[in-house]
Amino acid sequence: MNLDNENLPQAAPYAALTPDLLLDAIESVGERCDGRVLQLNSFENRVFQIGLDAGGFLIAKFYRPSRWSDAQIDEEHRFTLELADHEIPVVAPLRHHDSTLHRFGGFRFALYPRRGGRAPELDDPATLEWIGRFIGRIHAFGATSRFVHRPAIDLQSFGLEPTQWLREHGCVAESLRPAWNAIVDQALDAVHRAFDESGKLAMIRLHGDCHPGNILWTDAGPHFVDFDDARSGPAIQDLWMLLSGERGSMTRQLSDVLAGYEDFADFDRRELRLLEPLRTLRLIHYSAWIARRWDDPAFPAAFPWFGSERYWQDRILELREQLAAMSEEPLQV
Repeated sequence: MNLDNENLPQAAPYAALTPDLLLDAIESVGERCDGRVLQLNSFENRVFQIGLDAGGFLIAKFYRPSRWSDAQIDEEHRFTLELADHEIPVVAPLRHHDSTLHRFGGFRFALYPRRGGRAPELDDPATLEWIGRFIGRIHAFGATSRFVHRPAIDLQSFGLEPTQWLREHGCVAESLRPAWNAIVDQALDAVHRAFDESGKLAMIRLHGDCHPGNILWTDAGPHFVDFDDARSGPAIQDLWMLLSGERGSMTRQLSDVLAGYEDFADFDRRELRLLEPLRTLRLIHYSAWIARRWDDPAFPAAFPWFGSERYWQDRILELREQLAAMSEEPLQV
């Protein structure tokens, strides 16, 4: 893979990303900065709002070294640009010198227009239906082709491999390892059964991380940001993170989302069986994600409780609750 930045120290991957380098990188593609820099909330990459001499702002995303290959980033960029060309409200990267992926000082970065917005009101049925319509449009287009370089959301990459990594690196508190090992194995077995029982499902191009924080709302409706986790997977992956509360609440919320979604894309009801299994995989993957990033100084500062006995006690309880949820019948909508 062409990562083009293997010389950066992985223990502190952004140590060399100084304010001067940041501004020099932006200006290397022809944009003139006025010195205003605001770091935005992002752990996986580093994202900044940059003031411009000509007025206004750009958003600059500096990619975490060694996470994605150039081909995988380019594929994400093409996907969002094509969605934008189809008048689907996504925030796509800007082109400079006929490219959306740029390099400077050992880093790779992309520039985006700044888009404002607020969190969507997910307790409003009309808002959920509106969001559902646009996710349906994303999926209808996503189903017309396949990712070649970006991976899939599946049991192996989001469950088995992260679990093995946590075990090999001794991340779980020693006193709780037997309990965690037992419950995570039961959870993964339940996920495996759910995928088997669902049968062969369509794997389409997805946003991949379509939680409410990646949906900005204005009076004109939603727009979708941060396709950094775009992968192939079942359509339900982009829907389940919009649901919360008890079973009855989630049923009503999903009905509202699908009322808009199915105006543009068919939804295979067999995928409802995967709602809780996909949530389970995300929980396992999340613990491994924090552990793998622990040498990045931003992570101990943001997650000081990670690795404690209390942390792993909570994860064990969480997985027990997920086992119970996965034993129930799927939602009926």
